[in-house]
Amino acid sequence: MEPNSSSCNAEEISTKRCRTCLHFQLRWMIFIFLFAFLFSSAVAYDPLDPTGNITIKWDVISWTADGYVAVVTMNNFQMYRHIMSPGWTLGWSWAKKEVIWSMVGAQTTEQGDCSKFKGNIPHCCKKTPTVVDLLPGVPYNQQIANCCKGGVIAAWGQDPSASVGAFQVSVGLAGTSNKTVKLPTNFTLLGPGPGYTCGPAKIVPSTTFLTPDLRRKTQALMTWNVTCTYSQFLASKNPSCCVSLSSFYNDTITPCPKCACGCKNKNCIKSDSKLLSVTGVNTPRKDNTPLLQCTTHMCPIRVHWHVKLNYNDYWRVKIAITNFNYRLNYTQWTLVMQHPNLNNVTEVFSFDYKPLVPYQSINDTGMFYGMKYFNDLLMEAGPSGNVQSEVLLEKNQDTFTLKKGWAFPRKVYFNGDECMLPSPDTYPHLPNSAPVSSTVITSIITASVIYLIIMVIT
Repeated sequence: MEPNSSSCNAEEISTKRCRTCLHFQLRWMIFIFLFAFLFSSAVAYDPLDPTGNITIKWDVISWTADGYVAVVTMNNFQMYRHIMSPGWTLGWSWAKKEVIWSMVGAQTTEQGDCSKFKGNIPHCCKKTPTVVDLLPGVPYNQQIANCCKGGVIAAWGQDPSASVGAFQVSVGLAGTSNKTVKLPTNFTLLGPGPGYTCGPAKIVPSTTFLTPDLRRKTQALMTWNVTCTYSQFLASKNPSCCVSLSSFYNDTITPCPKCACGCKNKNCIKSDSKLLSVTGVNTPRKDNTPLLQCTTHMCPIRVHWHVKLNYNDYWRVKIAITNFNYRLNYTQWTLVMQHPNLNNVTEVFSFDYKPLVPYQSINDTGMFYGMKYFNDLLMEAGPSGNVQSEVLLEKNQDTFTLKKGWAFPRKVYFNGDECMLPSPDTYPHLPNSAPVSSTVITSIITASVIYLIIMVIT
């Protein structure tokens, strides 16, 4: 009986060990899945624009002998992030062996191998076409509505009418009905650099259109959407802007943090260098490599917030944006700031302003942008490479204070990317509320230790 008993015990122990191992593996797999899900969701989430995205809509407007004709529309639903020059680049993979016979309002960057075709040669035969917008001024027979802007698309919050781009594509060797069409896959979007992640194409209810006389509705034969969201972490390892602070009540200027935008592998040039007079030094490169002015922060953009005046019922702030990139002008720039007193903006003097209320119960965020034809273009680094404005805010006597850095912004975004703020313990402080320096603290501790040693010895 004893051998059988020991054999049973061994089997039971082995079974328990297997179960323990399986439970551990299962818990580990669940943990990895949850971590990946939460991380992927958080990366593309913007707390100041939680519903912002770029939606790419394909409307099939007619069937052809071997495929279809579709109008592709890009809607930028981001409140303060636009696509600037050199513009967007859209890519995808065909599900079958489709080709592009022709395009209106855009073009592919490569034709690919079309050697098997005779007579009519397709516009593009690549399995993974890459599409770019046409430049302004192309012939009218190559244009459709909302095309041909060099790929520039405004932010929805800044200019809704200019936040749309479009082109028309004729697809061959494809399905010729709703049941036989295969949706493209693996969408990619550059705007103009990396940062966007696109989801899969999803069939949605067909788009309806109004005729020019507004008396008749027509309908797309088939519609699918692709949603792309932006992540600053995917766009760049380092911030692209920084913030400096100053105030009327303290002569100290709090600069941008050192190497705020990274100092490694960055070329820079001094503001008084003779190289700046060389022809072509300011010409943008194809890879958009910046030529920065040498600074301690090494950021292409610095935003400065200065608490200028303090009245009985109001206070005044000066905001200045400086460009340190010699190779880039910022068109249609946007500046977003978060501060509790932005719920009481009385007047903005040289910028346009729009409050952003992503959460209806909280009004502490606003977007500043340039006035059209006045200062909506931030010039390259140099004497003209800055724009500035002043903001008058009405006080809420229950909350307003100049203590503990309350008068400075909580978050700052330039062109949709969050800027690095200085450490709070370096903010300008009131003369009668100066923080105790680390040197003083160290001296007190050292003196105390020496005193204790002397007491022990004696």
